[in-house]
Amino acid sequence: GLLKLAPSTLWWIHNIQGITKPAIRRLCERRGGVKRISGLIYEEIRGVLKVFLENVIKDSIMYTEHAKRKTVTAMDIVYSLKRQGRTLYGFGG
Repeated sequence: GLLKLAPSTLWWIHNIQGITKPAIRRLCERRGGVKRISGLIYEEIRGVLKVFLENVIKDSIMYTEHAKRKTVTAMDIVYSLKRQGRTLYGFGG
């Protein structure tokens, strides 16, 4: 099973509002070349980001548990991203 975590450890899952409008705007402008953003898009982006992060974290924990460790490493994250078809370069391996 997943690492034994207290519900309070996963506070960030319920705090997706911490991803602010300005942060989303910066990502869209810098990474996507977006000029204008509809006001309705922010909640949609937060929802998609939450699902993405949940999947990456679950996979990372799976790799951590398989290695019989309690600490998630950068490589666990890299392997998790690779498993989801999003190869990340520059972190070893």
